[in-house]
Amino acid sequence: MPTDPVSRREWLAGVAATGAAAAGATTPGVDTPGSPKPDAPGAARKPFGFCLNTSTVRDKDGKSRPITELIAVASKAGYDAIEPWTSEIEAFLKAGGTTKELRKRFEDANLKVADVIGFAEWIVEDEARRKKGLEVAKRDMDWAAEVGSPRVAAPPVGATGGASKRDDPKFTQPIIDLLAAADRYRALLDLGKAAGVTPLVEIWGFSKTLRRLGEALCVAAECGDGSAAVLPDVYHLYKGGSDFAGLGLVSAKAVGIFHLNDYPKIDRDKITDADRVYPGDGVAPLKEVFAALRAMNYSGFVSLELFNRDYWKQDPHEVAKTGLAKMKAAAQA
Repeated sequence: MPTDPVSRREWLAGVAATGAAAAGATTPGVDTPGSPKPDAPGAARKPFGFCLNTSTVRDKDGKSRPITELIAVASKAGYDAIEPWTSEIEAFLKAGGTTKELRKRFEDANLKVADVIGFAEWIVEDEARRKKGLEVAKRDMDWAAEVGSPRVAAPPVGATGGASKRDDPKFTQPIIDLLAAADRYRALLDLGKAAGVTPLVEIWGFSKTLRRLGEALCVAAECGDGSAAVLPDVYHLYKGGSDFAGLGLVSAKAVGIFHLNDYPKIDRDKITDADRVYPGDGVAPLKEVFAALRAMNYSGFVSLELFNRDYWKQDPHEVAKTGLAKMKAAAQA
């Protein structure tokens, strides 16, 4: 086994990708005799569920809208599901609402809650911080279960290696030991089991921890729990330097939800969250992305996650409607 930390990480990532592929019911690139390829004429295309991540329709100042308004926006636009942030649920509860009431609002709007975006420090090196992070994660997963979500996003908050003042205010060191990260993820999964919620290892391309697809897959594959799953994102795959060909090694079981967006022609080291655009309005290889999702038989939710400040200044109903139309067009291209 390589002893250099970087080489070791790259080696583990390769192992994880292979393991994740092997865990699937089908093998990408291997066709059943006589069956059409996923994108061949006459091949049946499995439908995706279309979801709205609430960051896409923030207000002109970049602040989250009330979750009741976000439900109305997603429902009116015709989405199948919504992906709220824990901060939005917390604001609703602080205003006197209950998770039971919020769940009914989702159900009345005919919206699934595909995932909840959480920010718990589950992966950090510092044991005291990690303990507090797991307490936050438990609260988040309890909320998720109570509003009807089977998943919570688990990004590397607090361990970005100083790459984000917001998400890593203490500018901590990145996590190099992916096997240690896998053990921490297992602890997070164990917490989620009590609530019936699966935390998803989220790739953050700007972070120095979990910036690549292979790293996230390694953490999921090595945690020792078959319910593990990852959360890939078109923008973050590009930002972090992952080649989209890597999606061909992933099984549908390994993907909890898939974040969909596009990006303009900007170098990886310069592009930011705010540069994300509607699917089809940039240069991301979305046709190849959807081909990979179909090849792995993924038929879960694709969620529109944007942080475009120009969109935030526009009518949220129009942004949501436009985003859904462009997602569907990209999926059928």
